[in-house]
Amino acid sequence: MRGGFDLARELAAGLTDRQAAWRFIRDFAASWLTPLADGDGWSDAELDAAERRLGVRLPAALREAYGLFGRRRDLTSNQDTLLDPAELYLEPTGEALIFRAESQGFAHWGVLAADLNQPDPPVMVKLNLRDEQAESWDAWLGTFSAACIEMVLSESIYARGKLGDAKAQDDAEAEQLEQRYEQLALPDYPTPPVGGAAVRWFTGPDVVLRDDQQGCLWARARTAAALERMRRNLPGYWETADPG
Repeated sequence: MRGGFDLARELAAGLTDRQAAWRFIRDFAASWLTPLADGDGWSDAELDAAERRLGVRLPAALREAYGLFGRRRDLTSNQDTLLDPAELYLEPTGEALIFRAESQGFAHWGVLAADLNQPDPPVMVKLNLRDEQAESWDAWLGTFSAACIEMVLSESIYARGKLGDAKAQDDAEAEQLEQRYEQLALPDYPTPPVGGAAVRWFTGPDVVLRDDQQGCLWARARTAAALERMRRNLPGYWETADPG
């Protein structure tokens, strides 16, 4: 926590509506990274141009998110990529509007065309398979604003540097995580391209953790001391820990 920012409490509040989601992202950036500033988002003119090119109206939540932090690559595109307004595209079938791409091309995130009229529509994910006939849009998170919260947390973890780490974990280590850290209110959701068990998020003092299907654990701390404390609480082979 910093300056009264309680990550667990504020995230739970951020899931209640899209304006609360933007407050969470603004406060998370200020407390853990760099505060949002003028110029961190795309302009109305740029988003209007995307609408004209696509021939569709963009959902209010998408426009608001892009206008607030869409240019902040540290919040949106350290690993996977939030597409620029000029890169947004409709599937050839017209089934969905694509706005985010997985780093190795395994998956894309989108909003179904039938949902574009909703202010804060559900987000779907499609795995790119060898057999295109087997591909399908599957439910991911229930609102675009919730998907933005997930994206900001995930991309902050992927930019690990000196304040992040990752390790494989077995069943016993997953139990330690549950016992020692508080699970965040983000609903369970799958992560491409693996499928199977859900992704879960946890937090503790100045640290946030992402449990990928109880197989890989990612961590991002606000301070070096918090990261070292987390490593001691969850022992194992941390990739970037100093062996000395």
